[in-house]
Amino acid sequence: MKNGILITMILLLGVVIAACGGSKGDKQQASTSETKQAIKVTSAGEIATLDSALYSDTFSSDAIGQISEGLYRVNPDNEAELGIAKAEPTVSADKKVYTFQLRDDAKWSNGDPVTAADFVYAFQKVVNPKTASPSSTQLDVIKNANLIRNEKAEPSTLGVKAINDKTLEITLENPIPYLPKLLTGTPFLPQNEKFVTSTGSKYGTSSDTVLSNGPFLLKDWSGIGTSWTYIKNKDYWDAKNVKLNKVSTQVAKDTGAGVNLYETGDVQYTALTDEFVQKYKNDKAYHSDSKSLIGYLGFNEDRASTGNVHLRKALSMAFDKEAYTNTILGDGSKPLNGYIPADFAKDPANNKDFRAENGDLVTFDPDKAKSEWATAKKELGVDKLTLEILSSDTEVSKKTVEFLQSEIQKNLPGLTIKLKSVPLKNRLALTTAGDYDIFYGTWSPDYSDPINFLEVYQSDGGLNFSKYRSKTYDAGLNDVKSTYATEPEKRWDEMLTLEKQLIQTDAVIAPFYQGATAYLLDPNVKGVQIYPFGRNISYRLAYVDK
Repeated sequence: MKNGILITMILLLGVVIAACGGSKGDKQQASTSETKQAIKVTSAGEIATLDSALYSDTFSSDAIGQISEGLYRVNPDNEAELGIAKAEPTVSADKKVYTFQLRDDAKWSNGDPVTAADFVYAFQKVVNPKTASPSSTQLDVIKNANLIRNEKAEPSTLGVKAINDKTLEITLENPIPYLPKLLTGTPFLPQNEKFVTSTGSKYGTSSDTVLSNGPFLLKDWSGIGTSWTYIKNKDYWDAKNVKLNKVSTQVAKDTGAGVNLYETGDVQYTALTDEFVQKYKNDKAYHSDSKSLIGYLGFNEDRASTGNVHLRKALSMAFDKEAYTNTILGDGSKPLNGYIPADFAKDPANNKDFRAENGDLVTFDPDKAKSEWATAKKELGVDKLTLEILSSDTEVSKKTVEFLQSEIQKNLPGLTIKLKSVPLKNRLALTTAGDYDIFYGTWSPDYSDPINFLEVYQSDGGLNFSKYRSKTYDAGLNDVKSTYATEPEKRWDEMLTLEKQLIQTDAVIAPFYQGATAYLLDPNVKGVQIYPFGRNISYRLAYVDK
């Protein structure tokens, strides 16, 4: 009997030990699973700022978008879906007043709840002239924003109001059909006033001086570093759908360096350009997605030389766009002969593409370029001229301006082009200060409406680095935003006219290609969102499937 009891006890003990062992194994397996949900990626450029009111480049916007969320976010179909807003807003009869209820479980990484006041503070900060936000014109759709930007009203009069902690009211100047898309943009992200105020001018200058309310926390960025890490934000309201625990990012301005990192297994994602596209286009890791991004030359109209419209027209027609996209990029990018890219917006009356409907406004034409150059020389009183093209110091930017230098000097005899390549943060500072002749840049809209391109060149626009000033153009923009807000066809026709004025008549900038994104992505990594406009990339839904 005692032996039976002893045997029974031994068996029970074995079960307990086995159970304990199984539990430990489960924990180890879970730990291993968590470890697998980590990837390493490259970025073609560094972060300039994490302040959503001050960014003016895509790389900064990408980083801000990984750690922050607004009323809406972008879903896998590139449509606006609810973010911090827990339900679609109630809308007034005149379609000007939108009332949003915020999620009760939305919080900042310091534990504070995300409140309506956070949106009010952030929106007022963007339109406040003291902020000098490059994105301030985007808020002109909100009541009194334009008056505030022009110092004719106080920021407190902006049409945003916290009814209570979780109820936000937005009053528009006029009804607009694209508000949800607009609100996914970086300038419309909230900020925690108490934290921003306590941090002062250092806000957004390092990973320690910013708060997160989005899918990830940003770590290990000093403000000038070329690497950083995204860590899953466990306090994010939708954390259960965020699979990655860690995304390690390394800046690789040189495409070859990024490819080497991919080949050695040190990263699972990197962008491709030129010869690398040809090398990898049949690889199962290769992808190419079209984008609404454009590449262009901007001219400083405050300088005597580039202030001459004939010189700007000559420069706009003096380089072979097709040769550029084929030999320098080779990633699926296409020549662009207007400002608004193809496959971006459709005519509300006939569904015709904007680019197709407005046609080619500026093409490669060396004979016309020489004619305009002759007129420019006569008006400027010169036989020869030296200009400098400013660019960032990424590999693609350097190759781009070298190509432009060769083409322009070949097709416009007597014109000497010098090059100046600097880190992106410096390039942005120089263009903002107007310290340049010509700059090479790219622009990607925040939402799919042509106004997001056109409003850049409003006379007092924060991104109007060309210092273009036109009362006629400004009046047309006002009609698009207000007078024709509820008349879609008139609004569309006015946008067609504005593009012609900007590119064909005044040659404010010289657009020359529509971008595409070619990249290598480890086949085991799924769910990475590559955006056709706005930010480049999101890891919110990404995961490792192995």
